[in-house]
Formats: sequence, structure tokens, C-alpha cells
Amino acid sequence: MDLGPHAGFIIASYGLCALTILGLIAWVRIDKALQEKALKELAEQGVSRPREEEKGDLAT
Repeated sequence: MDLGPHAGFIIASYGLCALTILGLIAWVRIDKALQEKALKELAEQGVSRPREEEKGDLAT
């Protein structure tokens, strides 16, 4: 495949796109780990989500 005189630009664009996607994937995985750690710490402190029957009481 001949990319012509714009080969550098095309390759750089694909590379930047790949780096961006990999960066976003890494960011999501790191954030997920941090959120799970925070939820675990809250659970250890006894903090939990309200039960279904309690949710109705909070809305009124």
C-alpha cells in the first residue's frame, strides 16, 4: 500500500489515535480500582446503600 507523500501524517494520526484509546482504557481501569477501594473502605465503616423499602421513605 502506497500512502504517498502524506504517509508520515497518516501514520502519526493512527499512532495518536491508538495512544488516546489506550490512555482512556488505562484511565477507566485505574478509576474503577480507586472506586472499588473507596466502596470497600465505606463498607468496612458500615456505610451502605439504603434498602428498597427505605428508598421510598427518603423520596417523600
